[in-house]
Amino acid sequence: MLGPVILAASRSDQMRRLISAAPVTKQVVDRFIPGETVDEIVPIVQDLTAKGLELTMDVVGEDITTPAQAAAARDAYLLLVDRLEELELGTRAEMSIKLSMFGQALEGGHELALANVRPVVEAAAAIGTTVTLDAEDHTTLDSMFAIHEELRKDFPQTGCVIQAYLFRTESDARRLAEAGSRVRLVKGAYKEPAEVAYQQKHEIDKAYVRILRILMEGSGYPMVGSHDPRLISIAQELARRAGRKLDEYEFQMLYGIRSDEHLRLAAEGHRMRVYTAYGTDWYGYFMRRLAEKPANLLFFARSTLTKG
Repeated sequence: MLGPVILAASRSDQMRRLISAAPVTKQVVDRFIPGETVDEIVPIVQDLTAKGLELTMDVVGEDITTPAQAAAARDAYLLLVDRLEELELGTRAEMSIKLSMFGQALEGGHELALANVRPVVEAAAAIGTTVTLDAEDHTTLDSMFAIHEELRKDFPQTGCVIQAYLFRTESDARRLAEAGSRVRLVKGAYKEPAEVAYQQKHEIDKAYVRILRILMEGSGYPMVGSHDPRLISIAQELARRAGRKLDEYEFQMLYGIRSDEHLRLAAEGHRMRVYTAYGTDWYGYFMRRLAEKPANLLFFARSTLTKG
């Protein structure tokens, strides 16, 4: 499988330098990350919302090594909140946050990440939107879920992400569905050992459906993170069986992937949210997009060969 190889490359400084220096890289990266600053991303936000889509915004960057960098990440999100308020788009765009950006891996990281993320969640609530805590590798999840639970005491709309390929996720889904939380279900994009995660695609797909059924039948708000046409159809059927209305769940897909499908689902009356990332520290995010979907890797390789 190519996915684990690409994920290993995402942690290699040598590969980072090689890929970043490739002439074609920016062209390909722009497919997934359409800007580096808030100002560059504003036209994208306006265009997508004008088409009836909603967004979740991600300021990319995870290699945080100092508390000052974590504080800078917090401030970048606070700036984003300010711009969404100016644009009067608070109800159309939420934010996705990786706690690693907020200092989770540093000494005293759990408390530091909570202290950094809370003002962002507060600011988001003040303009009518919310935050979803992204899932990272399995060693970080207990901390993420604890922070999620703490934030929901004051901001119950705070969401979180669960990953179908982890063995623990069915149990997590039952707990979260009963709590009435907003939960995004994805397949998973980190290199995880066989002791904690399914390794084969068919096993992950079956787990995804089992977990999605739990969420649809629960009292929370499911967010279906998938580009897979079969899983999207299954999600619609599970929602119908559970008696959910179209505004009682949503689909989420990445910016730059299956854009026609975004518009189709929105036209049918579904809530369709586009995961839109921006920022300068794009490497880790970009490599995971390649690992998730072989077609993305082929697109990159074909561009490299044709552009030189």
